[in-house]
Amino acid sequence: MKKISRRDFLRGSAAGVAGAALTGVMGPFGLTALAEESTDDTAAVTAPKYVFLFIGDGMTYSQFQLASSYLGALADETDDGILDGNVALNFMEFDYTGSATTYDSSSFCPDSASTATSIASGFKTYSGIINMDESTTVKYTTFAEQLRDELGYKIGVISSVNLNHATPAAFYAHQASRSNYYDIGVELVESNYDYFAGGGLLKPTGSDGDQTDIYELAAEAGYNVVRTQADAENVTAEDGKTLIVTENLADSDSLSYEIDRADDEWALADYVSKGIEVLENDNGFFMMCEGGKIDWACHANDAATVIYDVLAMADAIQVAMDFAEQHPDETLIVVTGDHETGGLSIGFAGTDYDTYLDNVQNQGISFAKYDSDYVAAYRENGTSFEDAMVDVQALFGLVLPENATDEDNATLVLTDYEVEELQEAYQLTLDGYATDTEGNTVQTQGEYISYGTYTPFSVTVTHLVNNKSGICFSSYAHTGLPAAVFAQGAGAELFSGSYDNTDIHDKFVSLLGLEDLTV
Repeated sequence: MKKISRRDFLRGSAAGVAGAALTGVMGPFGLTALAEESTDDTAAVTAPKYVFLFIGDGMTYSQFQLASSYLGALADETDDGILDGNVALNFMEFDYTGSATTYDSSSFCPDSASTATSIASGFKTYSGIINMDESTTVKYTTFAEQLRDELGYKIGVISSVNLNHATPAAFYAHQASRSNYYDIGVELVESNYDYFAGGGLLKPTGSDGDQTDIYELAAEAGYNVVRTQADAENVTAEDGKTLIVTENLADSDSLSYEIDRADDEWALADYVSKGIEVLENDNGFFMMCEGGKIDWACHANDAATVIYDVLAMADAIQVAMDFAEQHPDETLIVVTGDHETGGLSIGFAGTDYDTYLDNVQNQGISFAKYDSDYVAAYRENGTSFEDAMVDVQALFGLVLPENATDEDNATLVLTDYEVEELQEAYQLTLDGYATDTEGNTVQTQGEYISYGTYTPFSVTVTHLVNNKSGICFSSYAHTGLPAAVFAQGAGAELFSGSYDNTDIHDKFVSLLGLEDLTV
């Protein structure tokens, strides 16, 4: 009998947990539980041999809808004033869709560690914990580990951020804190998974830099450790277990944001393609691919960068879709998010019912690269506001009113109010925040609301691009919105409907015939 969790209680489904059907059962708070048929809905479904799980970190409805609407705005070239609509992303047209709640044991605004744990192991836990219970005394087994042990599937984990970051770690690690980067790295090596690819490992020699390098441990454990793109291109299945770290390490040792990526630099899709080459075998494989920098861009409230990284994930999904065409009865592709980040919305108070989403195309650089390649020099050289704004116009399309010409898009010309916002943010960027007697930065409430923990000038620039496009964010953190689920292929129908994120795990376990470890 399945242990009754808090989510079961709140659904009023204790009877359903025991296997009985519910028909209008009155639950707590006077809520009536939905009728459930407690039958084995996988009996007639063929288990997939090849399984892809794509997780857009921080991505829910607003993120992929924004990317879709942006493409629609660019495609709408008519001048009759009639909106043609969206250009649907590939996964938005999957046959089966669902919606998953994302709350964890700590909050309705959960973090990636707990939500990825729910997806990977089927249990709720506190924010910050990876595959352990709230007391951090019980370890949970992930369905990826079960696929390795019970069915002999090859396993791959890909991320555009660090491979020992919370979401990828949730498919192989068990830690009381997501910040235990070194210990997570050790578990990565000990997982004996067949393919890891993406960003570099955080703290590979420990917090004090005095422990054996994780990359050395990986090599000693038989991993083919690849650190250049040229070597990555030459990797084959014959090389055995492989760990690929991008040669072009960007902010925090991650892959480049798609908006910044050079044409000859591997995209997320390339790592998926190589992963298929390494993993494909007669027994089967499971691949988890995370679009992790969607979340990072949402934290920074950079809508243009969000859009391009969503599109990069769609490109990666297309690789799996192309593979599925060759194995139509054996492949399952599931696309979801772990939580929403930033409180992203299409619509802004300053534009009322209007949007100008095509304005986004004027931004050609991420906030992170702008910080590193431009703002750092402004600080060092004491660059004037007017000179900095020359770069802003070139890189983001925003125009000072005195520099506006008849050719400029009027919706990108700054108002006096907006210019004042930028000037204040720029001066604060050069001067820095106030400090207390011990030298610690002191940020006022107003400063945090305006800038979060980001560079004041950069985040104000992207806020203005957002707002002038009819886009806004409500937070620099996560929110409590549900995650969309899209599924295509063998067993995809099981992912339809509305459910909790732990049910994503349960559906995989049931579909693949794994032992139910949540009982």
